[in-house]
Amino acid sequence: MKLNRPVSWFLLAFGVWSWFIWITFVKNLWQDGSGLAFDDAGDPTGYFWVHLTLAIVSFLLGTAVGLIGFRGVRALRREQRERREHREQLG
Repeated sequence: MKLNRPVSWFLLAFGVWSWFIWITFVKNLWQDGSGLAFDDAGDPTGYFWVHLTLAIVSFLLGTAVGLIGFRGVRALRREQRERREHREQLG
C-alpha cells in the first residue's frame, strides 16, 4: 500500500504527539499526590496499574502508527529522488 504525503505526515505527527502525551501522562501519574495512584503506604493502587497499562498500550500503538508514517514519508522522498535522478539522466 502506498500512502500519500498528507496521510504520511499525519501519521508521523500522531506518533510524535503520542510520545509527548503519554510520557507526560506517566510522569504525572508517577508524581500523583491526590491519593488515587498510590495509597497511604505509598503502594500503587488499581487506578495506577490500569492507567499505566492504558498509557503503555497507547504509547506502543502511537509508536507503531508513527513508524508507519515515517516509512511513508521516507518512501515518498526516495521516490522523488529517483524521479529527479531519472529526469537528469534523460536530459
